Amino acid sequence: MAKSAKNGSTANGCLDQLFQIIDGRRGADPQQSYTARLFSKGRLKMAKKVGEEATEVVIAALAEDKSRLASESADLLYHLMVLWAANGVQPADVWAELERREGMSGYALKAAQNSDA
Repeated sequence: MAKSAKNGSTANGCLDQLFQIIDGRRGADPQQSYTARLFSKGRLKMAKKVGEEATEVVIAALAEDKSRLASESADLLYHLMVLWAANGVQPADVWAELERREGMSGYALKAAQNSDA
């Protein structure tokens, strides 16, 4: 994974740490924690937030606004990880899938996914 410019830690290590914080807020007071509020509203609300944030990423990319794209991407990753936590998906599951795909052509990957459907 890519190194962080800030402290040299791996990017997935930073995301693993964020996931632990998110997962730890699962039972927190929704009045005190935005993450806890998302958990209390359920997976449908979480999924809608992922969709909203993805749209904001697309808008920032099309506007060629690098700073906003980075900011919206961080929001998207956060909301995606909340959805992972709600569905029992660990970051390690996603990292393993990315590693499995490493070196595969995009066309071969799509063909394999379509044959599974």
